Amino acid sequence: MVLALLGLFLASNAAPQDRPIPGMVRVRLVTSAGNIVLALDAKRAPKTTANFLAYVDDGRFEGTLFYRSARRTGDPKFGFIQGGIGTDARRMLEPLPLEPTDRTGIRHLDGVISMAHGINPDAANGNFSIMVGANPTLDARGSFRGYAAFGRVVAGMDVVKRILAMPTGGGREAMRGQMILQPVRILRAERLDGPARPTGRPRPWLIGPPR
Repeated sequence: MVLALLGLFLASNAAPQDRPIPGMVRVRLVTSAGNIVLALDAKRAPKTTANFLAYVDDGRFEGTLFYRSARRTGDPKFGFIQGGIGTDARRMLEPLPLEPTDRTGIRHLDGVISMAHGINPDAANGNFSIMVGANPTLDARGSFRGYAAFGRVVAGMDVVKRILAMPTGGGREAMRGQMILQPVRILRAERLDGPARPTGRPRPWLIGPPR
């Protein structure tokens, strides 16, 4: 009886990354700076979550980078980091229609993961950002559709903060001065909940020249 109660106590106090979270799908990013565990909100942001998992299950993030650190002016402990496939078209899937924050209710708060996109908000693909502190300017407001937040970090925020603090330079326009001088390699991305569902699409980056 005592052992059973102890087991229940330990289970109830397990860290979120050690057990499934209802409505969420966990993914581990194994990086050269340490591991980051994400919980993706498949209930509130199903299309964005499915897109990210397609990149995970196909191995499209393997060997990519965290390449950007956007620190807040005046308080560099906050901002966001950005990573993913960069401009490698060999890894890219179809553009993703935006699931805006005013539809999902997922705001750009500390530890939230969000899809990156260019001028066209309906053209996200395999690049993403992780917030350090709140970034409400990325939320939808008025005619600005914002970005698609779709989950949060449940372990490894210390790794995210280390990446944010790395020396930066280079870049152009919105990214000027924000490119990480020694980018952090994403060694692999692993789905922790449920079976992998690869798309079956060709993977030309595996036969082409290295990046």
